[in-house]
Amino acid sequence: MVEPGPTEEYPRADVRRRFKISERELRSWERQRLILPAGAYSFSDLIAIKAIAKLRENHIPAPRIGRAVESLRRKLGWIKQPLSELGFVSDGKKIAVRVAGQTMEALTGQILFDFDAAELGGVKQFPERKGSWNRARESEAWFQKGLDAEETGAPVELAIEAYRKALELNPAAAGALVNLGTIFYRRKNFAEAEKHYVKAVAADPGYPLAEFNLGNLYDEQGRVKDAADHYHRALQLNPAFGDAHFNLALLAERSGEPLKAVSHWKTYLKLDPSGQWAEIARRQLERLRQATVIHSR
Repeated sequence: MVEPGPTEEYPRADVRRRFKISERELRSWERQRLILPAGAYSFSDLIAIKAIAKLRENHIPAPRIGRAVESLRRKLGWIKQPLSELGFVSDGKKIAVRVAGQTMEALTGQILFDFDAAELGGVKQFPERKGSWNRARESEAWFQKGLDAEETGAPVELAIEAYRKALELNPAAAGALVNLGTIFYRRKNFAEAEKHYVKAVAADPGYPLAEFNLGNLYDEQGRVKDAADHYHRALQLNPAFGDAHFNLALLAERSGEPLKAVSHWKTYLKLDPSGQWAEIARRQLERLRQATVIHSR
């Protein structure tokens, strides 16, 4: 029997049988936008469906898979279809992917240590590490507890406590610093938010989300130049960071710089033509074009 080539399509019923997926499950994944509704699937779609099925076997809820995929799209702008382009592994709690020779936790962007990656890959036994390695591992465990507390709607104090314990064990845990900063930002405690975001940037200078969040903080405070500087730094680290272009477009409009705004709106729409904010970007772009036409008459 000749295996079908990558350009062929696979009927929906055949895919369900192949991966032992019910029609209800498939429709649920479609509603959550993990896959697109279709009567037949491409070879790339099959890879994505296989990845979802494997994660579900490890008891990862579909909403968490969705959040991981969206997080990867933001962090890795050059990856258009994470589920079919990246290799996913999980231990039932974390979701990780292999990127540029390193294993990265999908939701946070944290690079995992070798022993963590080995566990995710299914290794049952691994030599115990001592000293700083054990502290780093314990820090990651507390960080995961903080994420779980936020995801399940537990009292925010539990998440704060978990992130602080993670930082006691590893003061350079950039993910914990960013998440604490965001909690304080939502509480309008901008001084504490800034302190944690600045520490996150120092701990991991290559972390675009930390720069972006610092830009949001300064934007909220009306510090336009500082906000723009940090949005641009986020883009230097990740040129495909669409949200940074979105916010820079808004800043440019407020600063009376329509040409800059148009440039950022156009770039945002190239990066994210069908996302939840795309329609707003199109309306703003059209409004600026109309204003330019009227002004030139």
